[in-house]
Amino acid sequence: MTAAVNKPNGSGLSRIIKATRCSYFGFMAAWKCESAFRQELLMVAVMLPLTFVLCDSRNHWLLLFASLMLVLFAELINSAIEALADAITLEHHILIGRAKDIGSSVVFIALTLLTVVWAEAIWRFFSA
Repeated sequence: MTAAVNKPNGSGLSRIIKATRCSYFGFMAAWKCESAFRQELLMVAVMLPLTFVLCDSRNHWLLLFASLMLVLFAELINSAIEALADAITLEHHILIGRAKDIGSSVVFIALTLLTVVWAEAIWRFFSA
């Protein structure tokens, strides 16, 4: 027996199209409202071409690329947490502050990983 699908975005190909549209709106909202996302997207745009120079294998390129995408992923998650928290209340609340701090730490971890991966790649490139 198949359970009834009661989702606002439907199912099948129409759901994929609607989900893609929602993703587009999410990117546009992040671009418009989040300066950190704009800065990190600019950083990715500058660093992405360098991946082709610094890599010495397909897997190495994937690691450089993934470290860039992880920063954007983390920033989008952090921005979503902050937007949701601000929609609940703008007043100080210990749990909302904790959620925002944890979201920020996710971005910090992604940036730390990016730094380690890219430092190794740059070291390898210049020591070869």
